Amino acid sequence: MAPKYTNKLEGKSVLVVGGTSGMGFAVAEASVEFGASVVVASRSKAKVDDAVRRLATSYPDAKDRIRGHTVDLSGEDSETSITELFYFVTNGGKDKVDHVVETAGDAPSAGLALEEVTVQRIVEASSPRFSGIVMLAKVAAQHLKQAHTSSLTLTGGVASFKPFPGWSVMAAIGGAKEALARGLAVDMKPVRVNLVSPGAVQTELFDAVVEKSDPEAAKAVFRHDTLLGRIGDPEDLAEAYLSLMKNYFATGTTTHVEGGKLLR
Repeated sequence: MAPKYTNKLEGKSVLVVGGTSGMGFAVAEASVEFGASVVVASRSKAKVDDAVRRLATSYPDAKDRIRGHTVDLSGEDSETSITELFYFVTNGGKDKVDHVVETAGDAPSAGLALEEVTVQRIVEASSPRFSGIVMLAKVAAQHLKQAHTSSLTLTGGVASFKPFPGWSVMAAIGGAKEALARGLAVDMKPVRVNLVSPGAVQTELFDAVVEKSDPEAAKAVFRHDTLLGRIGDPEDLAEAYLSLMKNYFATGTTTHVEGGKLLR
């Protein structure tokens, strides 16, 4: 009997935007392990090259299935940058993409407390996290295989459901992104669109945030805020993304992977 569960990504084309570090890199690793051809993308060429090198070192037999390209989701030229990315991924438009995963992000500004908010700061915060994602979906819709086996998976965050003090704006952006995923599930059908909502995960981005204060004290707070008493690993989150890629009946959903923080 041929495998029904273990080979759903074998031979598939997977693009991970934000795939050079953290959760995105873990998704790229897992996709390679399951036999997919993977392109990792981020704003920094140095990070892209390093991610491709690390993946090829870990999976030498799969190095021909691993590529990378830059992309910038922020600013008025984001659509052009995204279009160039998909031109690369699809080999000049000759091929189609099976799955697009978005885990892009940078360390949120500490200056988004309500009393310090300005219109400009809202625009700067929302550009890569929302408007850039809309542009990503717009271009992806033209290149994804039009089938229920294809997917676009976005990334939100637990703060949208349980905001931290001073996170009103960031929580609102995350909430808008969750609504966007549901709307895109309608607009992009039969392609499936879902969102993963992580809690605290031990990534380079997480380290950059906690380094602004007392790192060990901050980590202790994050651990205490979960039912499991731990901070998540990128590999924990990769399982959620892969599940949504492989579950052909899941669309318009939000998957919470936050160690039970919402129940504390």
